[in-house]
Amino acid sequence: MTNRLADTLSPYLRAHADNPIDWYPWGEEAFAEARRRDVPMLISIGYSTCHWCHVMARESFADPATAALINDGFVAVKVDREEHPHVDGAYMAAASAFTQNLGWPLTVFTTPAGRAFYAGTYWPPAARPPMPAFRDVLAAVREAWTTRRAEAEESADAVTAALADAARATPSDLPDPAALAEAARGLAAREDGEFGGFGGAPKFPVATTLRFLQEPLIRETAPEAAAAAERALAAMAGSDLHDADGGFFRYATRRDWTVPHYERMLTDNAQLLEVALDAGDEETARGVARFLLGTLRRAGGGFGAAQDSESWIDGARSEGGYYLRPVAERATLEPPAVDGKVLTGWNGLAIAALARAGAALGEDAWIAAAADAAAAVLGANRGPDGALVRASLDGKPSAAVATTADVALLAEGLLALAAATGDVAWAVTARDLLDGALDGTAGDDPLLRAQGIAVSPDHTDGDLPSDTAAVAQAALTAWRLGAGDRYRAAAAARVEALASRALAQPFAHGSLLRVAAGLAAAPRQLVVVTEDRDGALGTAARGADAEVIAVVTPAQAAAFAAAGFELFEGKESTAERAYDCRAFVCRLPVSDPAEVSRAR
Repeated sequence: MTNRLADTLSPYLRAHADNPIDWYPWGEEAFAEARRRDVPMLISIGYSTCHWCHVMARESFADPATAALINDGFVAVKVDREEHPHVDGAYMAAASAFTQNLGWPLTVFTTPAGRAFYAGTYWPPAARPPMPAFRDVLAAVREAWTTRRAEAEESADAVTAALADAARATPSDLPDPAALAEAARGLAAREDGEFGGFGGAPKFPVATTLRFLQEPLIRETAPEAAAAAERALAAMAGSDLHDADGGFFRYATRRDWTVPHYERMLTDNAQLLEVALDAGDEETARGVARFLLGTLRRAGGGFGAAQDSESWIDGARSEGGYYLRPVAERATLEPPAVDGKVLTGWNGLAIAALARAGAALGEDAWIAAAADAAAAVLGANRGPDGALVRASLDGKPSAAVATTADVALLAEGLLALAAATGDVAWAVTARDLLDGALDGTAGDDPLLRAQGIAVSPDHTDGDLPSDTAAVAQAALTAWRLGAGDRYRAAAAARVEALASRALAQPFAHGSLLRVAAGLAAAPRQLVVVTEDRDGALGTAARGADAEVIAVVTPAQAAAFAAAGFELFEGKESTAERAYDCRAFVCRLPVSDPAEVSRAR
């Protein structure tokens, strides 16, 4: 049989189109069918490069006997977590009430209204104690729904209420430098002193945490804690987590960074490119950029979501076998597939990283690739009404709405691109997008909202910044570029709303703490006005330690000023000057490259 997934945009859903299960994609039709049949929903969440998703698909979803149990007792819904991150986030939070072993594939059993009453991750086809067989789970859930329905619905209501309560936070003042330094020291206390990084097995790059530790304020007030970020990067770069072609794998299954989980994500690599750049590790930065441009970049200019862990070798599926071969031998093999979805926010991360790294390392091709990706996303990732959507595939837009984080991360990327190119048009577009995120017109999932299910229960980082942190960071960047004080106020308000929680749980709020550190110190803003953007003065500025580095022609400076970016006001008439500013207070301009300090 062919189910309803064949014509969807998601490669993950399409891979399940020939399952004997009567899958529905995420949408109102599935909810209506569950109400009509008065049966629970089985919501299965995963993504196309997820190894255990592939395993469960082969073992259970392709099995006719298991499919018959699902079709008879449930309405089955398949969700791509990358296309619907709020759906994944809401149900991952709900699943935490039933299991501590969170991950993907995520299997959630809900009422016809979508409220979870049981959940788990991977279940095998036959019992492997302590894991029950998936078919036994299906039978037990159906029996509970049939004979103890009131208890199941009561459990679902309790989980929903608890998540709604967890979403509330008590505002506090902005953290001062001492509080932020203490949070950084708390993170550093959890460093693995033997192998670097944080935590045990499985071990993740935690790029959001590393970027907070690299903040200038932390380097100044807690240098011993800041150094943990460089040690983590060095450990990862010298380990099996770092592939020979320059890309990083998702995580290591062992504490010493060995035995990677071989999928490679755009999110991790884009953020680690910035970590490497800030750490002064040019070799690692160049390797990551090479992977992004050579493997994940799609024909239309955007970047695909991830590269699979599995590939075909000698007629069999192999997890990691391709990556275990020397690079020279890989040319004879079919490479693992790339999920070609061009995700709006994830591409924003890549645009920002390539623009900043390209400017700092003198790689114009990287900046051009960032501009191509920006044009691709702004062109293809739009719905019929012109609003941004979550993703596109081969130029076809998804029906899933763009999240607030999508909009903010794309805005952040465009602001970085404006600084790298001197083209104010990118900054104007970024400001327009950011205004939508600030006034609430950037959306969450409408179906979850309609069902009264908490969408963003705790505002914590996952493999990328939380919605709140992404908006706050983009607003802070816009203010630093001169967009106006209201953007700094917007960033501050978002930090204040969650500051006490972030300081108490710094590992879960690295991105928000990074914004807090940026608010607690005056930014350094370097503007070079020159007719020769590639000349010695511009080159000296691009190597400096500063939050804003913009090398522009007099005409470009005038365009920024005319568009309302006050950092450039009064600078458009000079032919060859470097302005070194602290929170918009500028020193006397200089024209000698030797007078442009690299240090703060």
